[in-house]
Parts: sequence; structure tokens; C-alpha cells
Amino acid sequence: MRWTPQRERALELLLRAGGPVKAYDLVATFQPGGQTAPPTVYRALDALVELGLAHRIASRNAYVACHRHDGEAHAASFLFCDCCDAVEEFEAPVGEVMAAIKARGGFQLRAMTLEAHGRCSRCQD
Repeated sequence: MRWTPQRERALELLLRAGGPVKAYDLVATFQPGGQTAPPTVYRALDALVELGLAHRIASRNAYVACHRHDGEAHAASFLFCDCCDAVEEFEAPVGEVMAAIKARGGFQLRAMTLEAHGRCSRCQD
């Protein structure tokens, strides 16, 4: 897959956001001095997900930069605070689950996301 200016800009904006961001929130800032068509932003974000540089968070219809850059396939795992909206990516011990899925005949695992919702330690106080 080619590295394009649009993909580089999308990654830059995700890293700058520091947390989940909706694609439409990136449209206005995607191209300095003007707006970019939403399909351009979505294509760039989808490519980042395919490259393992970002994750799509289905429950929020948002994207976030991946903070694991070792090139290994992994399950994206997130803790969502329902009180303050904080989001934290973490390493979940899902290796056995991924192995079980891969072991099923005829199913090729492409991506897996674990989303856990609750209250962070700050909001529990």
C-alpha cells in the first residue's frame, strides 16, 4: 500500500487529537485553507486501519491512532470511562481468543477490538 499525503495528514491529525475522533471532525482541518471531501478523509483513515496505524472504534464511530508500532497483529483493546469520556488503549490478554478464532477452519481473522466501558479511577472517587 502506498504512503500518500492524505494518509500522512490523517495520521498527523489522529496523533494530535490524542484520543478518538470522528472522521467528520477531521474534514474541516484536513486541508489547511479549505475543506476536503469526506470520502477522502474516510479513505485515508481506512488505509491507516489496514496498515495497523489506527483503530476504528465502532461504538463511537471514531478513529484513534494506534500506540503500538511493532508491526505485530494485535487486538485493539480500549477502556472507556462513561463518566469523563477518557479512553485508554491497553494490552489485553486475548492471545488465546485470537488463536481460537484463527484455528477455526475457513475463517481468516483480519481485526478484533475489545471495548470495555465503566468508570476510571478518578471518577470513582
